[in-house]
Amino acid sequence: MGAVVDAVNQDLNGSLAEKKSTVVFVLGGPGSGKGTQCANIVEHFGYTHLSAGDLLRAEIKSGSENGTMIQEMIREGKIVPSEVTIKLLQKAMLRSGNDKFLIDGFPRNEENRAAFEEVTKIEPAFVLFFDCPEEEMERRILSRNQGREDDNVETIRKRFKVFLDSSLPVIQHYEAKGKVRKIDAARPITEVFESVKAIFAPKNEKAE
Repeated sequence: MGAVVDAVNQDLNGSLAEKKSTVVFVLGGPGSGKGTQCANIVEHFGYTHLSAGDLLRAEIKSGSENGTMIQEMIREGKIVPSEVTIKLLQKAMLRSGNDKFLIDGFPRNEENRAAFEEVTKIEPAFVLFFDCPEEEMERRILSRNQGREDDNVETIRKRFKVFLDSSLPVIQHYEAKGKVRKIDAARPITEVFESVKAIFAPKNEKAE
């Protein structure tokens, strides 16, 4: 069994590395507006948007053995192993037929980051970091999700803390390599997208 899995993994890794895929990690706290901006980037620049959380939820919904295992781990408050999430990302990348990807909400921590580069042999072109003050993110989440159980102030603040504690080391790692593109995400959507376009457009023009 192990050999078969290894062979499949080898195949996944080889195909993606050979395709010279462009990967952009998209990081930002809850309510920083990254989902909205990812949709804009997909529309204007032809990237495929992959959300690690959505892929895990879809796997659970599928009822597969893998999905049941993921659900159990989440229920017990455990973190899903990096390899599981990476495998789902790789499959989605290959299925898309594209070679430009926005990976949203991953890597969540240093261990995720190291595992992604180790497994896929791909280093991101850069990290798009939506920098937004905590008060603004809190205001947005509370106003858009009134009545949702997990959106009380205490829970939101816990989510901010988890994001900061786990994701900052990832941002610092890529900052040291000159690979972080920081966006002031507290501004209106259209203004934020102007800054995003300035990052993606030059690359796009060169590619044409």
